[in-house]
Amino acid sequence: MAREALYLQPAAEKRSGSRVGLVVTGVLGGSLVALYAVAAPFLAPALRKVCLPFVPATTAQVENVLGALRARSGTLVDIGSGDGRIVIAAAKRGFQASGFELNPWLVWYSRYKAIREGVHRSASFHISDLWKVSFAEYSNVVIFGVPQMMDQLELKLACELPSAAQVVACRFPFPTWVPERTVGEGIDTVWVYDAKTFTSRSQHGTAGKTTPEHDNKLDAHA
Repeated sequence: MAREALYLQPAAEKRSGSRVGLVVTGVLGGSLVALYAVAAPFLAPALRKVCLPFVPATTAQVENVLGALRARSGTLVDIGSGDGRIVIAAAKRGFQASGFELNPWLVWYSRYKAIREGVHRSASFHISDLWKVSFAEYSNVVIFGVPQMMDQLELKLACELPSAAQVVACRFPFPTWVPERTVGEGIDTVWVYDAKTFTSRSQHGTAGKTTPEHDNKLDAHA
């Protein structure tokens, strides 16, 4: 019996070790899948032709945007809304504010934050590519862009926005529009544009194609 026990013990230990190995492999595999699911929306912008990674707006930038829109009201859209701070701050100031963002995690977080801040009725967030959205219904537009996309976005907005609209560009100005004024300084500067000055150019045929041929999708600032 003692000899049989000696033979059975290594076999039992081997089976136990196999089970532990399977559990460890499963845990590691699940962890990698979860990590990829979380990280992919943040890393994907680097693979696009126009890279616009998530960079949260500073407190000064938010204040400058709100300052630029102090005398404004109505609908507002934040293009590439990130974690929703611009939209939520605008909703608290009385705007009916919307944010468009490609990163689903940031959209879900923004929706949660809007509920927590008590502005979910006046702040909405959408998972969408900016080139597939019409901004014709908005009277106020906020954009944290990069130079590679501003010329195409300039044409798109010129074609779609009503003449009473106002556009606030953060971090980078539009290439050909002349700003009505600027607010702030340095990296926190925002450029304010009156749609009357560029929609008339569009009506006279100066604006061309508004949808890029390449994968120039937008992922997020703030």
